[in-house]
Amino acid sequence: MIIKRWQVGVWTSLGAILLGLMIMLGGCSKSEPIQLGFVGGTSGRVADLGIAGRNGALLAVELRNQIGGVAGRKVELIMRDDEQSPEVAERVTRELIDRGVAAIVGPMTSVIAARMVPIANEAGMLLMSPTVATDDLSHQDDYFFRVSSSTREYATKMAIYQRHLRRVVAAYDLGNQSYTVSWLHEFRDTLAKNGGAIIQALGFKSAGDTLFLPIARDLLATQPDGVLIIANSVDAALLCQQIRKLNAHVPIVIAEWGATEQLIELGGKAVEGVIMTQFFDRNSTVPRYRAFHQRYRDRFNQEPGFAGTAGFDAANVVMDALAQRRSGQSLKEVVQSVRRFEGVQHSLYFDDYGDMKRETFISVVRDGQFVRVE
Repeated sequence: MIIKRWQVGVWTSLGAILLGLMIMLGGCSKSEPIQLGFVGGTSGRVADLGIAGRNGALLAVELRNQIGGVAGRKVELIMRDDEQSPEVAERVTRELIDRGVAAIVGPMTSVIAARMVPIANEAGMLLMSPTVATDDLSHQDDYFFRVSSSTREYATKMAIYQRHLRRVVAAYDLGNQSYTVSWLHEFRDTLAKNGGAIIQALGFKSAGDTLFLPIARDLLATQPDGVLIIANSVDAALLCQQIRKLNAHVPIVIAEWGATEQLIELGGKAVEGVIMTQFFDRNSTVPRYRAFHQRYRDRFNQEPGFAGTAGFDAANVVMDALAQRRSGQSLKEVVQSVRRFEGVQHSLYFDDYGDMKRETFISVVRDGQFVRVE
């Protein structure tokens, strides 16, 4: 076949163009940022948990980028508000997956996790939750991982600590039953082993127009030895206020979900003496935590609390896993093989199912501060 001179020129030009495009595309893929998703409830009356988690994750990304990012690539956090709605959470999760994020930090609550986990499993998308604690997701071979303990650890620890109580009443949020019912059952079972009992459990729907005085009256009508509240910080604070109007001395216990800084801000004197479980020591002197604490305060002008600290840890676990991933490995496989990662207060160790048991503390509100007592 005879190839004419002009044809040679055309093919040479096309080859040069293709080579140039390949070089450009290769350069772009290497310099493009790694995108991570974040999903949490950052709007509405009980958004403090989601905002703190988002801020912690954002700070982790910003600090990582200051030292060169991951494998020489900057990291970008794509943040989505789930509006504390399972339907919205499903939509934004699919959006992030379609966008091609490497992993998702979140969600922050158990009811949202219940909707997100099946979607993540289908897509092979790693979810690294800062605060989801429901025991319903424990011991599952899925793509859900968390840097917090489960309700079993928190509720059991509290029931043992409060084993002197014999007649306890409980109020729990019906909007997050995957968490609240799990917590209630674990507390009740452990309390029963020590001779105590939940003599009444009232479920309520969290809303801006919820009337807590009638709930407080119903709880105290049986003259209990103690009151257990399993709810967000806003509802826990408001219910404590109504309980204290009717009884100034009955012991009040709240689940860790409600133990954000907003509990004290809203509850005031009514939450003095309230006891809660935590996986987080606000008075920790670990240098890594003190450095993080100062950076968080400087960046956001507020305390990180347990949610901000957990958001920071969760994002760092994901970025550390990305930095250690070998060709052909999924992030799930990396985390399962590495297992141990550094948190700001102590090491984080994942089991075969992506679950974690962290040291759990008992804290009390004293003089407007969370104080560790055990």
